[in-house]
Amino acid sequence: MTKFMDLGLSPTILKSIDQMGFEEATPIQAATIPESLKGKDLIGQAQTGTGKTAAFGIPLLEKINTKSGSIQGLIIAPTRELAIQVSEELYKIGSHKRVRVLAVFGGQDIHRQIRALKNRPHIIVGTPGRILDHINRRTLKLEYLQTLVLDEADEMLNMGFIQDIEAILSHVPKERQTLLFSATMPAPIKAIAEKFMNNPEMIAVKAKEMTVPLIEQFFIKAQEREKFDLLSRLLDVQSPELAIVFGRTKRRVDELSRALNIRGYSAEGIHGDLSQAKRISVLRKFKEGKIDVLVATDVAARGLDISGVTHVYNYDIPQDPESYVHRIGRTGRAGNEGMAITFVAPREMGYLREVEQTTKRRMTPMRPPTWTDALIGQQKAAKSDLEECIQNADLDRYNDLAEELLEKHSANDLVRAALKLLTKEPNRTPVYISEEGALPPKKKNYRKSDSKNHRKYQGNRRSSQSHSSRMGNRRHPSSSKSR
Repeated sequence: MTKFMDLGLSPTILKSIDQMGFEEATPIQAATIPESLKGKDLIGQAQTGTGKTAAFGIPLLEKINTKSGSIQGLIIAPTRELAIQVSEELYKIGSHKRVRVLAVFGGQDIHRQIRALKNRPHIIVGTPGRILDHINRRTLKLEYLQTLVLDEADEMLNMGFIQDIEAILSHVPKERQTLLFSATMPAPIKAIAEKFMNNPEMIAVKAKEMTVPLIEQFFIKAQEREKFDLLSRLLDVQSPELAIVFGRTKRRVDELSRALNIRGYSAEGIHGDLSQAKRISVLRKFKEGKIDVLVATDVAARGLDISGVTHVYNYDIPQDPESYVHRIGRTGRAGNEGMAITFVAPREMGYLREVEQTTKRRMTPMRPPTWTDALIGQQKAAKSDLEECIQNADLDRYNDLAEELLEKHSANDLVRAALKLLTKEPNRTPVYISEEGALPPKKKNYRKSDSKNHRKYQGNRRSSQSHSSRMGNRRHPSSSKSR
């Protein structure tokens, strides 16, 4: 592995990287940082979770002249969440150099952003629509721009931002460095590269590097009606520290988050219909450990960089391997182990096999846990909590009470009572989850020969999402922190 100290970085940037706890560069970072520092145009093909923010952020920050008050770097991101996340990471990496970073995105008061722009930031991170809005208002001046970054370019294509991007590119200096990062390379992205980049060098992370080796990957064959009870039992058996559950639609996310709270888990959901303030609030609570289960759609969770996620549950298998890689990339980060479990309907096994071919990893079939397994799992969690309390807590103030209880009861009875009080027994409260049909059967060479049907399915899926019901994310009185 390549260490950051071997990449020719300045002491101020290295100091920030060290404080963030990073020592070794990921493959995409090791490959792109030296070339980017030379001023070359680059195309980086890498999945979310491979460290691409630092891959383009470190060389960008190295080149910033903090004595100048002009905007020298512009990063275009597809979503508000990703723009905020990227700006936060750049701020941390550039903290000792005192680089000023500003995020601009829709849903936030534009006049507040205009006032912030007067503080002369060095780097702007923003969504296409809001960046273009500022350009048209002449509140964003890019005549001294040196580096342009297109992050998650394929996602911006999927969201219909290509025209906005081309409009932005028409307002930036021709003499600049352009860095484009994308998980996939469809034809329109290649066209952008040919039109607006100068002899770009292609750097790709191979499929075998897409999935983190430390992630254990399992699948469970399950009918639609069985999924929620399976999820509940898995949460009880495995007691994840932080978990993300992926659903296919907005309605699915709303219903799952509500049902999980009814069953006593601390859960909230995010999807495109939530307000920006609500999404930020949910993500903050998840990062701070105030909720244990985040339920999300693919688009809402794209680009999320949350440390400490131990388990990813694919309640619905995604329709393409790239989305699967993005999902499970939420766990197994920074050298930590992670686990990904996917529910698969019998007719969806073709999608599972395609994922395995792309990742070059076979998923292990998992025996569905029973309610007895769930109870044993929670009993073990209670035992672990007791042992941790004995090791770490100051118990002296409880001596008198302990002796009083021991005079009346045996030690065995007291320990059993403590375990019972601490055990979160499996909750079988009935919940309602709308049934959704399985994905259409996978055909041989599906992507090429059946592309028309694939597009038709995607259109139907978007339509069903736009008409999905919103059941809310109310916290049920019985909800408690799942261990």
